[in-house]
Amino acid sequence: MLAFTLRRAVQAIGVMFAVGIIAFSMFRFAGDPVNQIVSIDTSAAERAIVRKSLGLDDPVPVQFVRYFADAAQFKFGVSYQFRQPVAALLMERMPATLELAICATVFAMVCGILMGVYSALKRDTVLAKLFQAVSLIGISLPTFLIGILLIYLFAVTLGWLPSFGRGEVVKLGWWTTGLLTLSGLKALIMPSITLGLFQMTLIMRLVRAEMLEVLRTDYIRFARARGLTTRAIHFGHALKNTLIPVITVAGLQFGSVIAFSIITETVFQWPGMGLLFVQAVQNVDIPIMAAYLLMVSLIFVTINLVVDILYTVVDPRLRSTVGRAA
Repeated sequence: MLAFTLRRAVQAIGVMFAVGIIAFSMFRFAGDPVNQIVSIDTSAAERAIVRKSLGLDDPVPVQFVRYFADAAQFKFGVSYQFRQPVAALLMERMPATLELAICATVFAMVCGILMGVYSALKRDTVLAKLFQAVSLIGISLPTFLIGILLIYLFAVTLGWLPSFGRGEVVKLGWWTTGLLTLSGLKALIMPSITLGLFQMTLIMRLVRAEMLEVLRTDYIRFARARGLTTRAIHFGHALKNTLIPVITVAGLQFGSVIAFSIITETVFQWPGMGLLFVQAVQNVDIPIMAAYLLMVSLIFVTINLVVDILYTVVDPRLRSTVGRAA
């Protein structure tokens, strides 16, 4: 188990190193940072001073090592657009993105599992077929279109929910949350559904397929032969084994939710890291773009590592395989 964890940790470090190279390359190939800082009328001498202050006159290997050393300390430089430390901007926006991602994942997990189990156990009912239709819609429509449709229906037509923003938030130390206010909860509903709908359809289809496969296995037949109740068979044996692969998918999807929250945050003007990244792209704010890439990659790699470890804990078969490989 320890050897497996160490191998996964080394792989994670390798991935972050590769992402760091890409992020560093953005400073070399995405435009001259000096042009984003100074005005058009700035003289060549003043430009040279700014270039030297940024360390751009140093050899590339020196810049590379310095960038990685600073990134390891969460020092990503100063934003060209906001004239503030990038790390502070990301930390300010991170609670909004994580709160949205967590709520979207919870929505996707709860609804996806319930709908998947029902669709597997009651395949021929009208509700099961309705769930199948919802899954097709969720997996087919682009995220931005789902968001626009929800805004038109619940904000413009019915006026029940706000169409943009995060609502009123409460500060808990450095963390800000809208879960403790009514306007914050209302503002969270549509972005969470928009962001989590695609993930919900994937989980629903996975749970349904796994549940149908497990119900055809020999040990389920043996459980029926022993006289166990249908409820005990479905929820005590079948569902328990069905949820094992769901853990992996849910963990990876949580990382994807954070990475792809850019579209949802843009549609709903949600003040998170995704919207900050879009603003950085529009203004060629390379420090924010590079830092966002590193932060999202770090979150994704960390979640992937945790999911791999949890998977070995939950599934005895994989644990024994890992033990033999070690």
